[in-house]
Amino acid sequence: MSAYPLTALAGTTDPTTMLRRFLGLDAVVTAGNGLAYAVASGPLGRLLGVDAGLLLGLGVGLVLYGAGVGFLATRTSPPGRAVQAVVEVNAVWAGLSVVAVFVWLSPSTAGAVWIPLQAAVVAGFAALQYAALRAGR
Repeated sequence: MSAYPLTALAGTTDPTTMLRRFLGLDAVVTAGNGLAYAVASGPLGRLLGVDAGLLLGLGVGLVLYGAGVGFLATRTSPPGRAVQAVVEVNAVWAGLSVVAVFVWLSPSTAGAVWIPLQAAVVAGFAALQYAALRAGR
């Protein structure tokens, strides 16, 4: 990813501000998604063809993870190792989400669309965060 599209997307040329913005956006989307999974696990489970208990557990985990990522986003200079861990967790989540569709789950049509779509969003966050982290080094 070249620097210009990255700075245009972040609205800044400062790598630390870029990183904090990408972490913040990730935190909001992740915690929001987790909250929806936790609060509406039954209806969403039926819509996606995924066990409601699994969605509830994932939802709680995502809210906590989103809060942690949000905390990193509030740091003046987020620690590189912690950001690298976020990048790696996001990449693993994205990969396992796709594997889950084919190996572990039997989702509905909506689930078969939603799960890879959310995996692509999470992979996008990982790529943006990684690029911003590298730009700051």
